Amino acid sequence: FKPQELSNAVWAFSKAEESQPHLFQKVADYILALDNLRVFNAQACSNILWAFATANITHRQLFETVAAHVNEHIKLETLDKESIKMILLAYEKAEKSLTKKDGVNLEKNPSEDQ
Repeated sequence: FKPQELSNAVWAFSKAEESQPHLFQKVADYILALDNLRVFNAQACSNILWAFATANITHRQLFETVAAHVNEHIKLETLDKESIKMILLAYEKAEKSLTKKDGVNLEKNPSEDQ
């Protein structure tokens, strides 16, 4: 899959308010299995993070991996204001979701629900 295709897919489900945890899990697994994220540009990164957060689906390892990629391979001055805004809002929403323990946490152990 191409980064833009992945980001468009999860963005569309999120925008349509269709929370599909299995789809989001597959996308996260695919991205995390890649050797590197160099083919992911700022827009793909921001769209993916925004889609996860907007769908109220968190995946800490994915967010940490994308953050490391953005920090190492994407120059801040090349990011447009909308991408920066989407990335920051995604991390804010994800943090709130993890703190409140609402939404779907794709890395949560089933025993934590009890």
